[in-house]
Amino acid sequence: MTSGMKVACARELDIAARVRSSVGSYIGSGLHVAIGRNPAVLNSAGRIYLDHAATTPVLPEVMTSMCEAMGKWANPNSPHSEGRAARAALEDARQRIKKALSWDGELIFTSGATESLAIALSRSDRPVLASAVEHDAVFRAAPAAKVIPVGARSEVDRDALDDGLKRNNAPLVAIQHVNSETGIEQPIDELTRFVREAGGCLVCDCSQSAGKVPLPDADMLVVSAHKLGGPPGIGALLVRDLGMLTAVGGQEFGYRAGTQNVPAAVGFAVAVEQFPIRLIPGGGPDAGPMAQWLHDLAHPILDLEYPMAQAGGVYQPARGMRLSSIQAWTIPGMSAAAQLVHFDSAGIAVSAGSACSSGSLKSSRVLSAFGVSEEDARCTIRVSFGWSTSSDDISRFLETWRDIASKAQSRAA
Repeated sequence: MTSGMKVACARELDIAARVRSSVGSYIGSGLHVAIGRNPAVLNSAGRIYLDHAATTPVLPEVMTSMCEAMGKWANPNSPHSEGRAARAALEDARQRIKKALSWDGELIFTSGATESLAIALSRSDRPVLASAVEHDAVFRAAPAAKVIPVGARSEVDRDALDDGLKRNNAPLVAIQHVNSETGIEQPIDELTRFVREAGGCLVCDCSQSAGKVPLPDADMLVVSAHKLGGPPGIGALLVRDLGMLTAVGGQEFGYRAGTQNVPAAVGFAVAVEQFPIRLIPGGGPDAGPMAQWLHDLAHPILDLEYPMAQAGGVYQPARGMRLSSIQAWTIPGMSAAAQLVHFDSAGIAVSAGSACSSGSLKSSRVLSAFGVSEEDARCTIRVSFGWSTSSDDISRFLETWRDIASKAQSRAA
């Protein structure tokens, strides 16, 4: 090791120590400083990306399709020939997405899951109930939402939900399909029937599940393109009955203003069609259930024992109740911030919970709702993978994890 590299490593370890002791305003600041002083971690061709729950790398087929779709540059709402060509491409993309997702209702294009949730939850005069483990975007869209806790098995508490349904007339109920921090899956089909019988409607955030497992039978579903190999900046709100929403004028049947992004819509369609195939190496349309393949790839992580602890016992439910591509893991005694510094220096990208809030030094609200202690939550990272992940990537991650955990144990001894 050269003297320059030794100095860089010494600086990095010092930064990691300061991040561990919570010096600084947020996790991201420490990481940015560490990376800035050792830019090689950004430029290494051998880096491994294990943060697919935040954003999945864009599929090559999507890039190609979007470049071609740039030729449809006209406003799809214009009546002239160029506009009609753009409209035809937009509507073709809409129908392809619906077909790929087996959705027979309406599809409203949006800028992503956050806007889809905002439309679903704010365009109605119904009261809103939301599970305690929803993404922050739900509570920004519906700040007065009645919070429904999760029970001991990490499922939405049925008694609390029943009470909320009885106390609120025909509410909108927001329950995500797969949790973005833990991979925990909720039994949405059962919950939808439960909510409908009480006169309510269920809004389901499917950002993490779309393209990996069949979509549930909810009243409104939220999908985001960049979670399944598509471009950022586009998503969709799938709606059974547009009568549930108040139209505000503009484009997208009057439910969303703004000129539609035709190239992104085309890329979205290609991503939805290609993602299940690309997710299984060598697979085709009938390659088999992706959830099982994701589990098979993840099982070295799932089966690893202490010091790679399952976050606060979150994974007690049956294996069928979680998506294996998202894992929450704890190294007791080592902060998530310090772990991120070490992993990034080793050329591995992971995160500390949702990318929208992982910069905060506060413990995760979601992990707390799942019953994880504040101490464990502060020491928990998220590992997530997808179409670009290989078994070799997992092996290298496990090797690095063992090294980091060993160092943590040595300091604690």
